[in-house]
Amino acid sequence: MTIAETLLGLLEAAPRHGYDLRRDYEHSFGERRPIKPAQVYATLGRLSRDGAIHVVSVEQVGGPERTTYALTPDGVTRLERWFAEPEGHTPYLQSVVFTKLILALRSGRPAGRVLHAQRTAHVASMRELIRRKSGADLTTVLACDFTIFHLEADLRWLEHTAARLDRLALELA
Repeated sequence: MTIAETLLGLLEAAPRHGYDLRRDYEHSFGERRPIKPAQVYATLGRLSRDGAIHVVSVEQVGGPERTTYALTPDGVTRLERWFAEPEGHTPYLQSVVFTKLILALRSGRPAGRVLHAQRTAHVASMRELIRRKSGADLTTVLACDFTIFHLEADLRWLEHTAARLDRLALELA
């Protein structure tokens, strides 16, 4: 997920200032990828420079200045392109777990421990996500489900690999 396009999407409904954008970002997407205030304002500056948004107003009411931004036609076009473009495949094959596994086997370390440790961590993460889903809003439930389904796929790979660990060790020897 790119921060720039996400902010454009949040601005599409109505002009807003950076504080509101950050709050809405954190509420909807911050769980998986937190954002710092400096990232919001730096991104808004680039989007403004590139003509995707423009400043509607600057106000100061008892605190720091609040600059309100709105989407430009170029910003709408950029957002439409982003929505239409499919995301590339994530190269899970070269994950850190895979790298640890291969290096453990090559070094003669017990690679099964790598798989076991990862499985234990995944199961703990899944339990936490399932707990968080209880009574949560639909956005949170769907975000948790996304991660749970990926963890389930990882667990299948871990089991699949564990069943072939001896053969893999022989091939790498």
